[in-house]
Amino acid sequence: MKLIVESGATKADWCLCETDACGGGRVVRQIRTPGINVSVMTEDAVDRIVSGFVASADEELVGSVDELHFYAAGIVSSDVSAHLERQLGKHFRPACRMEFASDLLAAARALFGDGGGVAAIMGTGSNSCLYDGKEIVRCISSGGFVLGDEGSGASLGRMFLSDYFKGLVPPALAKEFAAAFPDVDYASAVREIYRGEAPSRYLASFAPFVTEHRDDSYAAGLVAVNVRNFVERSLSRYGCRRIGVAGSLGLACRSELERAGAVYGLEFVNFVQAPMSALIDYHYGV
Repeated sequence: MKLIVESGATKADWCLCETDACGGGRVVRQIRTPGINVSVMTEDAVDRIVSGFVASADEELVGSVDELHFYAAGIVSSDVSAHLERQLGKHFRPACRMEFASDLLAAARALFGDGGGVAAIMGTGSNSCLYDGKEIVRCISSGGFVLGDEGSGASLGRMFLSDYFKGLVPPALAKEFAAAFPDVDYASAVREIYRGEAPSRYLASFAPFVTEHRDDSYAAGLVAVNVRNFVERSLSRYGCRRIGVAGSLGLACRSELERAGAVYGLEFVNFVQAPMSALIDYHYGV
């Protein structure tokens, strides 16, 4: 029995699998919880999510797990991995083999398997790396939603919200936004961004509104700028033409990515909305 966890900042997919008759992975139980980003979340917040999963799953089933492959945003060092192993270890039997890795490695494995290329994440946050088929060999820092995260939902939401409060959004579109988000005002936005538990998730919650209104030239321009910034500041700098993109926003912005990438001779060879199914194949050797 293997437990594969793939978590971004917004949601985490927990998938319990066992070997099927053909040697591949058969899904026994799949549960979705809020996302885990260990770089910005407290230990108590992470523990609540893990405990919530254990409570939702069959305890006996969880106790039979032989391997745990845990991918999450913010796993950037061996110290973080060791801390997570101690934190999660109480829920699994001592013989369980545990691997902790970044959501970026999850995306690279899902997009390229044992091949190589530049793996990009475009979801709530953004990130990218050069992957050689075994490990990440270079990573240009995303900077997070304050210093960077170009190409992400948080970046797109931040740009839109800033324009909205400055009166720069076209009146018709601003009226639609106010009707769709009646509880959003300057005070509530400041509170969520500067004091909230998940500010990047809050900002990214406005990205679908922008992408769904690309028939408006202002919204289309905002999406194009967000994508172009990611291509120029990150993807074009690895010296590799093969690009794979994971994440719902990346899939939604495929045409903008291909247009921006063409300027730099980049080829987008794979798009996946969620890495889990490819990760199951990867860990069962399919």
